[in-house]
Amino acid sequence: MLQNKIQDVLNEPGCELNQSKSDKDRKKGCTKQLQPGAAAGGCAFDGAKIALQPLTDVAHLVHGPIACEGNSWDNRGAKSSGSRLYRTGFTTDINELDVVYGGEKHLFKSIKEIIDKYDPPAVFVYQTCVPAMIGDDIEAVCKAAAAKFDKPVIPVNSPGFVGSKNLGNKLAGEALLDYVIGTEEPETTTPYDINIIGEYNLAGELWQIKPLLDRLGIRILSCISGDAKYHEVAQSHRAKAAMMVCSKAMINIARKMEERYDIPFFEGSFYGISDSSESLRQIARLLIQKGAPAELMDRTEALIAQEEARAWEQMTAFGNRLNGKRVLLITGGVKSWSVVSALQEVGMVVVGTSVKKSTKEDKDRISELMGGDAHMIDDMTPREMYKMLKEAQADIMLSGARSQFVALKANVPWLDINQERHHAYAGYEGMVELVRQIDRALYNPIWGQLRKPAPWDSRPASAPLFGEDPVVADASEQTTNGQVQPIGLDAQMGQEVTA
Repeated sequence: MLQNKIQDVLNEPGCELNQSKSDKDRKKGCTKQLQPGAAAGGCAFDGAKIALQPLTDVAHLVHGPIACEGNSWDNRGAKSSGSRLYRTGFTTDINELDVVYGGEKHLFKSIKEIIDKYDPPAVFVYQTCVPAMIGDDIEAVCKAAAAKFDKPVIPVNSPGFVGSKNLGNKLAGEALLDYVIGTEEPETTTPYDINIIGEYNLAGELWQIKPLLDRLGIRILSCISGDAKYHEVAQSHRAKAAMMVCSKAMINIARKMEERYDIPFFEGSFYGISDSSESLRQIARLLIQKGAPAELMDRTEALIAQEEARAWEQMTAFGNRLNGKRVLLITGGVKSWSVVSALQEVGMVVVGTSVKKSTKEDKDRISELMGGDAHMIDDMTPREMYKMLKEAQADIMLSGARSQFVALKANVPWLDINQERHHAYAGYEGMVELVRQIDRALYNPIWGQLRKPAPWDSRPASAPLFGEDPVVADASEQTTNGQVQPIGLDAQMGQEVTA
């Protein structure tokens, strides 16, 4: 059953890149899949947890050894406007006896304990490698628990060995499609209801977008899955349109919701001023196609003009300080084109960008933005990254936290723009914040101090060896007839020795 699901996910007809392949290659998926054991950047379980963990009010129970939950817990900065239950780690912590006798009873008891103590609207149960290999049937356990406790218990069957993190993202989407989406009805619907898919509310970025939509009267029926509530996702099938923020992770959700519920979608971005404006236009355009009044577009254009003017006014002060500065972008590849566009809008020069996780369409967009000399990097070792920083004379590097020490070793300012970041960079407000943070990193006085030669490197050849160190100077003054009396190790031990 799981193999059929994986084949269905890999043969994604909504991915243009996948459709350009032969029938045989298409079954291998949008991107090259890793072989079991060749973990790089997370396994399928990790990907599923990343995709669903931002559902804030449900209990996320990991069925497996405690290390699986420990390694995947709280590794992203997804924010919540309400419940904090998603920040509590739950695991069955299976042991040797479970491996011998099976862990299904253990799992059932864990589900009961969670419901008794926390009474969440739903429990998500994640399959991991060990219980999958011993044959634990989490679908059957979840079905029995749901009937027993009259509570949704959702199996997420994505053990790590089945493939990459990206495959896990999609299997998580399949769990929502199979067990959650369409299971409840909203109290009311409006012509302005939308879904946002693939947005994780990192550092609160959803909250920079929502006020713009609120001013247009557009309601986010469900965000999948940033700051999401279980009941919102269950009712998301009643939206009139959808915006897909990360196609690589959840395109299967957008496509199947279009097929099942006639919800049209587009892929957009809220990074950068022009992309934010275009995304607002696209949302308005789709809603009008689905029956919203045409005046929505006029109000959208008025809002865009007002917000763009305000953002550019705030960024004027940084224009001369950032114009022409050279930046190396190492984002992992997802949405690199969007960040490239945002940086170019303030006059910065992107000397290179990573495209490891980019689709062909992403790469085409980067080429279009950066021109024929676009330096796109599939993968790069720390040594190569250091060399590129030096040779390209980059003024700053934007990357995830794992690469920060390369920049610091090269005495180059660094700014975190990956999932661990603490600042939100979405929408017009986010763009102003990004510019402000880049300016603070570039012009931090610490770089002037770090780049100065060390005192011992700048000492003229004729200068005293010990400089102005008073202790050493006193020792050097112990002379007889103008000759320095060496003080050796024995002197330091209290036994003064003279030559």
